[in-house]
Amino acid sequence: MKYQKIFNLKNKVSIVTGGTGMLGKEFTLGLSQSGSKVAIVDLDRTKARKLAESITKKYNIKCIGVSCDVSNEEDVSEMVETVEKNLGKIDVLVNNAATKGKSLDEYFKPLEKYNLETWKEIMSVNLDGMYIVAKEVGLRMAKRKKGSIIQTASIYSSNMASDQRIYKGSRYLNREINTPAVYSVSKSGVVGLTIHLASYWAKYNIRVNTISPGGVYSGQNSKFIENYSKRVPMNRMANKDEIVGTVLYLASDASSYVTGQNIYIDGGLSAWWLRN
Repeated sequence: MKYQKIFNLKNKVSIVTGGTGMLGKEFTLGLSQSGSKVAIVDLDRTKARKLAESITKKYNIKCIGVSCDVSNEEDVSEMVETVEKNLGKIDVLVNNAATKGKSLDEYFKPLEKYNLETWKEIMSVNLDGMYIVAKEVGLRMAKRKKGSIIQTASIYSSNMASDQRIYKGSRYLNREINTPAVYSVSKSGVVGLTIHLASYWAKYNIRVNTISPGGVYSGQNSKFIENYSKRVPMNRMANKDEIVGTVLYLASDASSYVTGQNIYIDGGLSAWWLRN
């Protein structure tokens, strides 16, 4: 066994949904630098195509940008057809799209004032969209009896609630923030979907895993960073590029016997939080 080869992604075809977002862009860069052709899927067609053109030029890897509303089944079906027509059969799906909805003010409202329409809007992407994309891609992978699906959840999901105390004095995107219930519930659903699909599709050699990042530096104010970091054994938040290595591992043959797992990337926060 030449172990270096099992990490090779050359000539694989990958989809990254939410591909122009903070983490999605990093996943796209990591996959393309590792040799995979990549479809950048995003609501914003212009941003997706611009990023694809940049990557193709810089790394000499075929990359396309595709516009898609992941909450719309017809849109998703057309997107997958476009990917396979332009890049080939899909080997890897990074199911990463998520939303804060049309209004950040509505998104960050406290539980007692949360609007049901906002809840449904978030769920339609964060959970329904995950299911729709996974089903469409997974059915095609099943015919080939091969594939890896990687779904983005969060530490704030089925095993850990957000500590509301860290939000005192915290600001992000020019407003007071919290982790709303809809976020935690939708990410818990992603973990549940993952373990179901991992078991359901195992006979087709399709691996399905979840990554659960902890807090990532993305413009939070110093008070939030201080409050959050105090709870983390490594005493800091993550840099966005530190999430990519786990995705590359799960995309590669190095993880050929890994499925149904929820991998925490959190600087050790879950190591003590979940055991106390």
